[in-house]
Amino acid sequence: MLCALCCLCLMVQPVRASDLLIFAAASLKNALDELASLYEHKEGGEVAISYGGSSLLARQILAGAPADIYVSANPQWMDEVDQAGMLLANTRHDLVANNLVLVAAPGLDGAVEDLDDLLGILGDGRMAVGLLNAVPAGIYAKQALEHLGWLALLRPRLAQVDNVRNVLALVGRGEAKMGVVYESDLLASPDVRVLKRFSSNSHDPIIYPAALVAGARPEARLFLDLLKSQTGQEILARHGFVPMGQP
Repeated sequence: MLCALCCLCLMVQPVRASDLLIFAAASLKNALDELASLYEHKEGGEVAISYGGSSLLARQILAGAPADIYVSANPQWMDEVDQAGMLLANTRHDLVANNLVLVAAPGLDGAVEDLDDLLGILGDGRMAVGLLNAVPAGIYAKQALEHLGWLALLRPRLAQVDNVRNVLALVGRGEAKMGVVYESDLLASPDVRVLKRFSSNSHDPIIYPAALVAGARPEARLFLDLLKSQTGQEILARHGFVPMGQP
C-alpha cells in the first residue's frame, strides 16, 4: 500500500483545451477548489487544477506541460521554473505561508517534547513524510528533524511519499503511525492528532509563491488576481493558511 501511494499524484480528469489549467501544490486542494468554483461563477470560464508535489509539477512545466498558473509550496521549485525562463515576468507573488506539525493516527494521543516521547508513541510503526529531497513538505520535515537531531535515528523508519496529502492519507488510515504535514492539512483530516508543532526556526519559511507560466492565457491573470485579492486571502486563511507577514 505504501508503494502504491508513493506513485499516486492528485491529478484532475482529462483537461479540455478551453479550460484554464492550474498546477498547484497538493496541500492547496481544498482552498483552490473553492476558489475555482468562485471564479467559474463570477467569470464563466472553466478551471482545471492538477494537484501534486511541487517538484513533480515543476518538472512537468519544465518539460513543456501547458499550465497557465503554477502555485508551489516552496520558493525553490518556483525558482527552478523562473530560472528556466518559463514564468511571465513580474507575475510572481508570495500568496500565503504555513506551519509544520507532527501528527499521529486517530486513536493515538500524547505530546512529543523529545525523541523518547516520539519513539514511545511510534513503537514499531513508521513515520510518513514527503520525499525528503524533492517534495517541499519533505524538505521542511528533513530540516526540522535535523534541527532537533532526530533525523539519523528516524530515517530507517520513514515512509517517503510524493506529496503531503498522501502523508495525511497514510496517517489518517493508520497505515503510518505518524506523519509530518502542514498545519493547514489538519482541516482536511480532523481525526488525526497533533503531537508537536515545529518551531519556525527549525526549517525554512513555508511560503507559497504563485505565478503565470509563459504562454498563459489572458484570463489566467483574473484567477491570479483572485488569489491575491482580499476575498482570495480570506478563503485561503479559512483553510488554515497564514497571511504573509503574520506569525
